[in-house]
Amino acid sequence: MTRPELLSAPPSPASDLFAFLTTAVRHRRLIGRLAWRGVTSRYRGSSLGLVWTIAQPLLMLAVYTFVFSVVFQARWDLPGSDPRHFSIYLFSGLILFGVFGDCANQAPHLVRANRPYVTHVPFPVEVLSWVSLTEALVAAGFASVILLAGHWLVIGPLPWTALLLPLVLVPILLIALGTSWFLSSLGVYLEDVSQVVTVATTALLFLSPIFYSPDRIPEAFQGVYFLNPLAHLLEMSKDCLFQGLPPAWGRLAALTAGAFVFAWLGHRWFQRTRVGFADVL
Repeated sequence: MTRPELLSAPPSPASDLFAFLTTAVRHRRLIGRLAWRGVTSRYRGSSLGLVWTIAQPLLMLAVYTFVFSVVFQARWDLPGSDPRHFSIYLFSGLILFGVFGDCANQAPHLVRANRPYVTHVPFPVEVLSWVSLTEALVAAGFASVILLAGHWLVIGPLPWTALLLPLVLVPILLIALGTSWFLSSLGVYLEDVSQVVTVATTALLFLSPIFYSPDRIPEAFQGVYFLNPLAHLLEMSKDCLFQGLPPAWGRLAALTAGAFVFAWLGHRWFQRTRVGFADVL
């Protein structure tokens, strides 16, 4: 006779809806340890070590600023903006997009790179996407210190609406998670996914309001351009950081709800397809 304590009731719809969040809470220490190991191993053996977490974004900022503000004469059409502010506007967009871009670019190799966790030991493989996201957030945190210092020196003190930026970040995190679960699963079965993702992520970088103001998009293409949810979110981040304006609450709520559903679907897809991972790997 089966022991009663070994029986488990089927999950309720509510618990299933929040399963990807409860998994993160349950395994938070594991996620933290793996993420920190990933961050430190990335620069292990280099002379500067973790200094690269600050030096690397600074170098990329210098290159992008020179190319787009000096060579292409790009400008942000924000009230009260100054050409000297361009690098700060650019950097803020790169930091937020980088959270999504890092997760998306790592995703196709995520499960394959951690093959022992799939084939040899009992392991909650779905937390790998949380680990990838945490690593991206650590890098974004270091870069944000530079952003805050640069904003203070070049533009002045941050407006109070900067405190609302985490609300804009939430849907970006959910989109990054959903994308990671979808792509990491596909990457197990289709190795060519990584080639497509690299091109798509680069295209999305230039099709988001990072290097230019969305006002520069011709009106005929505005509708298609703003099908990209990151375009809305990056525009809201500029409002919070530079204009002293709160985000459009209705639009932000809709984007957050859509991002939550997308993350839930990505998690469901991953859980349904993971049964074949060990056989393929």
